[in-house]
Amino acid sequence: MTFPHQPTLAETDPEIAELVRKEERRQFEAVRMIASENYVSRAVLEATGSVFTNKYSEGYAGKRYYQGQEHCDAVEELACSRLKKLFGAEHVNVQPYSGSPANLAVYLAFCKPGDTVMGLGLPAGGHLTHGWNVSITGKYFKSTPYGVRPETHRIDMDEVRKLALAERPKLLFCGGTAYARTWDFPAFRSIADEVGAVLVADIAHISGLVAAGVHPSPVGIADVVTSTTHKTLRGPRGGMILCKASHAKDLDRAVFPGLQGGPHNHTTAALAVAAKEASTPEFKRYAAAIVANAKTLGEALVARGFALVTGGTDNHLLLVDMTPKGVAGKPYAQALERAGIVCNYNSIPFDPRKPFDPSGIRLGTSSITSRGMGASEMEAIAGFMDRAVTHIADDGELARIRSEVAQLTARFPAPGILL
Repeated sequence: MTFPHQPTLAETDPEIAELVRKEERRQFEAVRMIASENYVSRAVLEATGSVFTNKYSEGYAGKRYYQGQEHCDAVEELACSRLKKLFGAEHVNVQPYSGSPANLAVYLAFCKPGDTVMGLGLPAGGHLTHGWNVSITGKYFKSTPYGVRPETHRIDMDEVRKLALAERPKLLFCGGTAYARTWDFPAFRSIADEVGAVLVADIAHISGLVAAGVHPSPVGIADVVTSTTHKTLRGPRGGMILCKASHAKDLDRAVFPGLQGGPHNHTTAALAVAAKEASTPEFKRYAAAIVANAKTLGEALVARGFALVTGGTDNHLLLVDMTPKGVAGKPYAQALERAGIVCNYNSIPFDPRKPFDPSGIRLGTSSITSRGMGASEMEAIAGFMDRAVTHIADDGELARIRSEVAQLTARFPAPGILL
């Protein structure tokens, strides 16, 4: 049988094909240090772009509202079973479209509008969905954020306890997007028990570190654990919920039909692949190297006069206060991008500047570690960053740094990218 020609992307839409090619080149040549980004493997990319994107699957495995689900069911069951084993969880839901909907499902499962919730405040390194006022979670629920100590920028658990005793939250979140230190999950558990709160650990940033055993796990301690599936876990863009079996029914109903219809089966397939990859000894070595690289980079930056919030890091990220360097975070992040180093400008605790023009930048070592970079490369990157802040308005020098950055990255293959 002869089938008609199926046009390629380049034939169908050369403009998009060219943008894909340019983005591949950018990701290959740049030092990518956005803490929420990574490189996925070729296998994860293949699963993401598979024919599972064609299938609609409202419901859960074995209980669908559409026919033709035998392979989609098998994929979802594989993803759930692999993640349950990887994290030691009693129940896993892999259907949330991302981390924010995963968190919203927790609110729907346990709260009514107006209930009190607590989480680390956004200016202190928390996430929008932990009750910040510009998020739906801060508009539909009474949010009482906790913060960090002015002297150390670390969470004061005594203050968290006092606030929880006064406010009696229904949900108590632990986890954040710009907190570089270890989360004390047992301490949060103790407070949640004392005030009768549901403890939710959002490990979106550190789930890969938790899976590899280089950060303490909240599984079995928190009632619910939510996460994205990319970042340090090195999977596709998606979300997941891990929970105790006693909460499985409520959370599953909150995801579907509470918040969404059919899951993205191609994402589920890619997540199953990523979970298998994360169960290997190689992944454990990679996760340990992420933390080692972050510490080395932090030390190299401090030696060059940069100031780190909390003085260092225990995980994959660094929050840098640019005030001692005499520049704000936004113009410095823009200069770094011109120099081939990509990060994001970020508020620091008690920041006197506005969020869109803050004092700090946030760095992450997940992507560069995925490329195989180590201690000597961290020293080199710190040197590039120091030159860039010294020559922040010198486009010629920034271009020279960019050329040197490209020479550096050319020595390290980028997973999933074949140029």
